[in-house]
Amino acid sequence: MIVLDDISLRVAGRLLIDHASVSIPEGAHVGVVGRNGCGKTTLFRAIENEIDIETGSIHKPARARIGRVAQEAPAGPDSLIERVLAADTERASLLTERETATDPMRIAEIEIRLVDIDAYSAPAKAAKILAGLGFDEAAQARPCSSYSGGWRMRVALAALLFVEPDLLLLDEPTNYLDLEGTLWLQDYLAKYPHTIILISHDRDLLDTSVSHILHFDQKKLKLYRGNFSSFDRQRREKLVLDEKARKKQDAARAHMQAFVDRFKAKASKARQAQSRMKALAKMEPLSSHIEDAPAAISIRHPEKTLSPPIIVYDGVSVGYEPGKPILRNLELRIDEDDRIALLGPNGNGKSTFAKLLAERLQPEGGKVVRASKMEVAYLAQHQLDELNPEHSPAEHVRALMPGAHESKIRARAAEMGFSATAADTKVSQLSGGEKARLLLGLAAFHGPHLLILDEPTNHLDIEARAALIEAVNDYPGAVILVSHDRHLLEACADRLWLVGNGTVKPYEGDLDQYRREVLGGSGAERMTGKERRAAAAAAKKPSPGNLNKKIASLETEVQKLEEEISRLDAQLSDPDLHARNPREASSIGAARARASEALAKAEAEWLTLSAEREAMEARA
Repeated sequence: MIVLDDISLRVAGRLLIDHASVSIPEGAHVGVVGRNGCGKTTLFRAIENEIDIETGSIHKPARARIGRVAQEAPAGPDSLIERVLAADTERASLLTERETATDPMRIAEIEIRLVDIDAYSAPAKAAKILAGLGFDEAAQARPCSSYSGGWRMRVALAALLFVEPDLLLLDEPTNYLDLEGTLWLQDYLAKYPHTIILISHDRDLLDTSVSHILHFDQKKLKLYRGNFSSFDRQRREKLVLDEKARKKQDAARAHMQAFVDRFKAKASKARQAQSRMKALAKMEPLSSHIEDAPAAISIRHPEKTLSPPIIVYDGVSVGYEPGKPILRNLELRIDEDDRIALLGPNGNGKSTFAKLLAERLQPEGGKVVRASKMEVAYLAQHQLDELNPEHSPAEHVRALMPGAHESKIRARAAEMGFSATAADTKVSQLSGGEKARLLLGLAAFHGPHLLILDEPTNHLDIEARAALIEAVNDYPGAVILVSHDRHLLEACADRLWLVGNGTVKPYEGDLDQYRREVLGGSGAERMTGKERRAAAAAAKKPSPGNLNKKIASLETEVQKLEEEISRLDAQLSDPDLHARNPREASSIGAARARASEALAKAEAEWLTLSAEREAMEARA
């Protein structure tokens, strides 16, 4: 259990947490929510003893291993798989010592410990985690230095998940992931065997992977049981009850005050008036819980609508080098009111397609038909670097309105959500969410007919994401969305396109089906459309006979593996083996790990098929 006892936290003179207490049960998966800047990351630093708390204490289990993603992306010549394996320092140390140890007893101790920590199955475990985060077998063998910072941060996350700390601290872990990696991480964290404290603004992640919500509210902390949807419902119900209690108390106070005002000067009623005055003094007013409303997000509407279609691609190919197209033979049409989400792992061409739509890349071949006078707005997260840190939002707006009156400039800044004070604040002093809001306002400044949003929710808190959803749904033009936030996609998109295998095609299923396919595959491997349809047809019409045969085969396999593990355990329990032949002992230990992994897979498949058979029998 982790106990925060009467803690106060202050950073740069600003009080973030004021005498708050909360107890987190062992094994709980806790999602931390609150407005940007309320102190969530600072709390992590306090738990890790990086900063001192002003009052109170933080109690953690003795010898608990605490893990948090490194702030710097890993680099260097070692491969991804080597970097992840090196994160388990005990395993790495034991393997190094085994190469030079000469004492038979010490060699035996090393081998026993390696078996205890599943050291021989570690490469398979590390590869599975890397695959889930988007690295296939070839990518895992490449050096860390060959990847960009965002991809290397995925490696840092993989290393942390690999060592399985007793307390896992995650701060916005999906910021560097695509939708596929996010879906895998949701599933992985939901099954994580130890305590998790997770800062996230991703509603889907908070609904899928956590058992508690820790809410930062008015410098206090409160722990709710349940996922985010449960927390949101409980909190709204409490706000309603609190408001009813406040109104009831206000009515009682008004009634008592009226009695006092009327009779305090009357001798016959003086005693009663005095009594009510004392009661009023003791009745502490209930405060009205008014939350700061998030700044609205506005997307400027186009002045004129266009006749459909606004874009048609006929056999179009596009890439960065002549003769080496990334996407080929595109046959697509976009209408003036389309809402399209692009699916597919990073590296498959989603950003390339977005740049083609925005005319930042020219097609190599094929025919393109675009509506005349069409305005396109393209927002990508890397464009945050294009903002001048020394200029204010008002100055950025002024650059797009040369010669305009100052009142009009201020009105456009206010339309983007920047009040008089905020409009004069330097970009370097704005929060990540404010920068994202400014960038969106500048991108859509002239009222585009087509809005392309590439990961627009990074740096936005939950309230700002809700405002973005409202703005996108109010916007009358066409929208192309690339996002790892499934909640945003489900709320705004009505069509799905899959980017993969060098092309872009409409996806026939929904996001639930896509999630099942992602979690059913291994890392970057994805089923083709033909394989998907065949798998769906097979799932709809399972054969009872084939199902029974498969279950019987798995039962036989499980029995054989259990016998094999028992035989290997008997050999490993012989202390003379380690002294007599350490290499043979190592080989037997590795075989035991492989058999154990195969047994776990066979048992999981047996359970799944048995459940299917029971469901079929129930339907019959």
